[in-house]
Amino acid sequence: MSTVTILAVAVPLLVAAAGLLLFASARRRDTGAATGTLSRETTRRDRGAVTPIEDEEAPPVTGREVERAAVLARRAETAPVAVQEAPVAWVPPDEETVGVTRRQFFNRSIVAMFAFGLSGFGAAMLAFLWPSSTGGFGSKIRVGSLDDIFAAIDDGGGFAYYPEGRMWVTRYPEEAVSKAQAVYSPPELKGMEAGVVALYQKCPHLGCRVPSCDTSKWFECPCHGSQYNQVGEKKGGPAPRGMDRFAMEVSGGALSVDTGTVILGPAIGTNTTGQEAEGPHCVTGGGGH
Repeated sequence: MSTVTILAVAVPLLVAAAGLLLFASARRRDTGAATGTLSRETTRRDRGAVTPIEDEEAPPVTGREVERAAVLARRAETAPVAVQEAPVAWVPPDEETVGVTRRQFFNRSIVAMFAFGLSGFGAAMLAFLWPSSTGGFGSKIRVGSLDDIFAAIDDGGGFAYYPEGRMWVTRYPEEAVSKAQAVYSPPELKGMEAGVVALYQKCPHLGCRVPSCDTSKWFECPCHGSQYNQVGEKKGGPAPRGMDRFAMEVSGGALSVDTGTVILGPAIGTNTTGQEAEGPHCVTGGGGH
């Protein structure tokens, strides 16, 4: 190979190598101007451990750990500060305020119901036993004029019933007054002398309501067969006495009956009127004839 040929090949290669070297140098300068470059010694020391000057005995700290600590410090500075409230003294709750157990609830409910029932029963008993002062049974009732009463008795076949006083009013014969004066009390005689008698509707035996009998013209109890004549004197049956009656007053031709004063009926065997059954009995087995 001739010298000319060698030169012809070597020169282009040298030119190409020189151009490549120039391009690399220019590229390095551009990169360093944009980002900055560190020397090899600096890069090697940065990768190694950094020992703080103020504390030579502390463990080695890397650059990444220093950067992380700086970031955490900045976050701590911007974070909101928590305000701690002053503690409040603890007070134990009141058992009555908190509530009651199921057993206590049922026990108290039962006691309350018993108390309510007993109070209602007591009030009803007092109302029943206390005499009424405003009218009705247990008070003094103005029945009406004697003429009106006699008319009501005749319309009822010898019997007049007044529900507001729970009583029967019948005629008392004028001819029997002399006998009545030996048997009956003055409150009863005041009405008998005026020709009437006020009888309590309740049977002295067991308290049944005693109706009148239209055929016998007696009072005949349907419960156990006790029988009484038209003025309430016992004629038969298990009753212990005649029909009870009320105190009467006659003033100005009008009859007033005190239903709060009950007078026990006459004893067995009392028969001041001599009235016998005027027809068939409504209740059999009473012993009447």
